[in-house]
Amino acid sequence: MKALYCLITGYLLGCINPALIISKVKKKNIRESGTGNLGATNVMLNFGKGFGAFVMLFDVFKAVIAVDIAIFLCPTVRLAGLLSGVCAVLGHIFPFYLKFKGGKGLASFGGLVLALDPALFLMLLVLGLTLMFIVNYSYVMPFSAGALFPVIYGIKTGNTAVFMISAFVGGLIIFKHYENRGKALRGEDIRIRELLKSLIRR
Repeated sequence: MKALYCLITGYLLGCINPALIISKVKKKNIRESGTGNLGATNVMLNFGKGFGAFVMLFDVFKAVIAVDIAIFLCPTVRLAGLLSGVCAVLGHIFPFYLKFKGGKGLASFGGLVLALDPALFLMLLVLGLTLMFIVNYSYVMPFSAGALFPVIYGIKTGNTAVFMISAFVGGLIIFKHYENRGKALRGEDIRIRELLKSLIRR
């Protein structure tokens, strides 16, 4: 029963979307401007760095909280934290009150990794940022993190179920960002270095 409670709590926490709340308060539908996504980058483009940073941290830590609650309530269930964190990512991507059309889940995925393995989170973050600056497009971060997390975390835990669940959520993150890769190849996606320059000038 506790395990089920953890999964439901994780999903409901994931469903909380600060980008949507801010857009409602500001009376601007950010799905019709910028990247069109309910995430930190689009909030930053529409409302500034402060709001964007808040959304990113909120989306990260709602997954961290989901993992921590599950580990606290079900300390003997090895997969509890991972499953609850995955549910938080699913809640962010597929919120029931938005007809299951939410954000792309990268920040919440980062929160999941951070809660489970801070050292791995730092490694994937540094690698992703480095690749982003080299390639100059953002899609390489979710691609690298989504591909490497299940492999590295699966090897570290030595658990097949952990690998399978991690591969599922990692694959989902890659799938949700695949459109960005297509835009980048066509030269239509936002270039990272140019974005940073414009944000610094604001």
